[in-house]
Amino acid sequence: MARKNTTARGATPSKATTRSNTMWGGRYARGPAEIMERINASIGFDRRLYQQDIAGSLAHCDMLVKRGILTAKDGRAIKRGLAQVREEIEAGRFKFSTRLEDIHFNVEARLTELIGPAGGRLHTARSRNDQIALDVRLWVRDTIDRLEAMLADLQAALIDRAEEYAATIMPGFTHLQTAQPITFGHHLLAYVEMVGRDRSRLRDCRARLNESPLGAAALAGSPHPIDPRQTARALGFDRPMANSLDAVSDRDYVVEFIGAASLIAVHLSRLSEEIVIWCSAPFRFITLSDAFTTGSSIMPQKRNPDAAELTRAKVGRIVGAFVALCTVLKGLPLTYGKDMQEDKEPLFDAADSLELGVAATTGMVRDLKANPERMRAVAAADYSVATDLADWLVRKVGLPFRQAHHVTGRLVGIAAAKGVDLDKLTLAEMQAVEPKIDRGVFGVLTVEASVNARKSLGGTAPVNVARAVQDARRRFLGRNR
Repeated sequence: MARKNTTARGATPSKATTRSNTMWGGRYARGPAEIMERINASIGFDRRLYQQDIAGSLAHCDMLVKRGILTAKDGRAIKRGLAQVREEIEAGRFKFSTRLEDIHFNVEARLTELIGPAGGRLHTARSRNDQIALDVRLWVRDTIDRLEAMLADLQAALIDRAEEYAATIMPGFTHLQTAQPITFGHHLLAYVEMVGRDRSRLRDCRARLNESPLGAAALAGSPHPIDPRQTARALGFDRPMANSLDAVSDRDYVVEFIGAASLIAVHLSRLSEEIVIWCSAPFRFITLSDAFTTGSSIMPQKRNPDAAELTRAKVGRIVGAFVALCTVLKGLPLTYGKDMQEDKEPLFDAADSLELGVAATTGMVRDLKANPERMRAVAAADYSVATDLADWLVRKVGLPFRQAHHVTGRLVGIAAAKGVDLDKLTLAEMQAVEPKIDRGVFGVLTVEASVNARKSLGGTAPVNVARAVQDARRRFLGRNR
């Protein structure tokens, strides 16, 4: 009886069905099905690891030569060939193959084409498991260094604008309701502190990931007389990883990086939300130029803060990447599973989205122009100096704060009934509520007096902001100006 064709629908054998992958196919008589080739290949996205892959191979080659595992002649040929591979990739002439699955096999296959059998010796004492673990660590480390510089630039932009608007009065909000007058410079410096914590988290992540997995091979280490400390030093790591199983299976640093990226994105989103609000017609606190706004296809008067809106939306993709990767990793036994191939697309997308968001936010901060008159007008409305009145009653009249709060509330009610600000009440009207009030009270009932009085550490007074600007430059940027 003839055997039935058991090939799954949609899983038609590929053109390579008569020969298996030349990099690992000794055990296989036939090549993979087309759908297997498609699901297995990662070259479509991991090709961006070529710089890290080649750097790791160069360090591995040097170590093999020094330990007498490779001849000096083979070492020279491998280094020459890797240099040509890198040049071909950067020039756009390299032909990537999905049949070769990933960046490692694509580079090795081309290397062997260029220099012959010596190319195949490079993989001695190494596996794709420790190779990809190395590549991703190097890539995340490079990305952290780049992001750190970008975040420092964002801080510089915020600090410069804070200095410019150190005395510009605006409303401070709680519950998005006018609370107390503050200065715009003080508001911007709050984001400087957030970004400072973001940078610190990235540095923490970098310190923890800065161990080399190279030498773990597939999972158990190598029988060859390798020197993982040499390759670790050559690649700028602090040390080789202590456990070969952990070396190939650990993706904590990817999760940690995307977690840190998620919080950075949350901070960018908060600032973007404020920019959207501040640009709106009811607020009119700031304007953005044509460089960071777009128009409407139907309403010619519109100026939309799309850069802020898109930055605000990026947090969804980045937090989504965090959840996706945690879900991939949560049930994996030691050591390596092909599931781990799914770490790179969320990692790359999160990093790309974050870098774009940081760049856009920095540009918006440098581009925005404040409307001080409008800011002050809103800051002075809705009895924002009521707390100043209560504090004055405590300081000058000696009332307990709860009693001062009650007195102030009654005076706000009287002013609201009359449709006037607190400083437009007469002294007699105030004394009818609290007889000990004197004319000195009018000195605290302006928004200027309110912000100038708040000189406590971390307060909004313009003199504080000026000092805080200089302190932020020293702490975060390492310079006085």
